[in-house]
Amino acid sequence: MPWVPILVFFLITLIFGYEGWPCLLMILPIFLLASSIGGLIGGYFKQKKKDNKVYLSVLTILPLLVSPIESYMGANSTPYKAYTYIDINAPVDKIWDNVTRVSEIKKEQDKGWLTNLLNFPRPIKAELNFEGVGAYREAIFTNGLVFHETVTEYVDNKKMSFTIKALPHEIPLTTMDEHLVIGGKYFDVLNGTYELEKLNDKTYRLHLWSNFKLTTTFNFYASWWAKNIMKDIQNNILQIEKQRAENE
Repeated sequence: MPWVPILVFFLITLIFGYEGWPCLLMILPIFLLASSIGGLIGGYFKQKKKDNKVYLSVLTILPLLVSPIESYMGANSTPYKAYTYIDINAPVDKIWDNVTRVSEIKKEQDKGWLTNLLNFPRPIKAELNFEGVGAYREAIFTNGLVFHETVTEYVDNKKMSFTIKALPHEIPLTTMDEHLVIGGKYFDVLNGTYELEKLNDKTYRLHLWSNFKLTTTFNFYASWWAKNIMKDIQNNILQIEKQRAENE
């Protein structure tokens, strides 16, 4: 029963607040996989053993060997891209009005399943001071999270690109686990782009992508979670923009 000590360890860690539960949830599959492999190896040698000697697997000292190497190599900063799109049956100006500025989003309109599962701040609204290069846009989320955006490219009813900056000191410590803080030492969103493509006389495809970076020693695994979190946020915003443009 190799999973039992892992689950007990996670429960104790959660109860005493050593880690936030979103991080525990993310790392749980790795721990369960490793414990399963260890259990299978241990079971194999237990069946093969013909004497009363105690055998110690070399795998038990593997963390002691890997840890200094991991510390020496350090964390790597790797860029990633999250791309999403949605098709909208509405006039171009109505779509674009809902892209540049997003009025208040009610809780029942929020369809972000993964971000809700991880208790990630949900979007409230987005404000833009003017349409054009150099404009300032705020994407406001719950729990004090604000994306400060500066427009770097603007084509009316067609394309808007912007840099994204989240300031960690603005975010209350209770909002997110330190490993998930946007703009923190592990995860940062760099920029985003909306682009509107005409498919036919009645339908437009609204593209939305963002570029972000991870700085960890296990980007190969963390990037899967980060991409899906970003896609969940983007798909949530896109479906709200679609619903509003089509129903106005």
